[in-house]
Amino acid sequence: MTTFPLRIGTPDGLLFEGNVERVMCRSITGDLAILAGHTNFCTALGMGAAYVVLEDGTRKDAACIGGMITMMDGACHLLATTWEWADDIDKNRAEAAKKKAEEILARDNLTDKEIRLAEAKLHRALVRIGVKG
Repeated sequence: MTTFPLRIGTPDGLLFEGNVERVMCRSITGDLAILAGHTNFCTALGMGAAYVVLEDGTRKDAACIGGMITMMDGACHLLATTWEWADDIDKNRAEAAKKKAEEILARDNLTDKEIRLAEAKLHRALVRIGVKG
């Protein structure tokens, strides 16, 4: 299969650089797959599972929490707010974050801001748990 160059970075630095067959992630409008030859494109990323198919066909799963992705002149750049490879996810920590968010949401008299924040934390934890499997 044809490949293209991909760079994945976060505010903490470059996480991946190499040629890939495919990158799939969640954009703010739905799931998005980029293949070689994709038209020039730029969009914001949402929160969800992602994966990269390497040149050798190996699939690497990740959790992606926001950011931007661009495909310009055959090269793809993904700048994520948070990008965690499945192997790096601490499932116990994610389970603890899920439990804490659920406990907050079970409380009475939360402000709208507190509800939105707890829901976002719960969603992040569920993405990490889902990716880790």
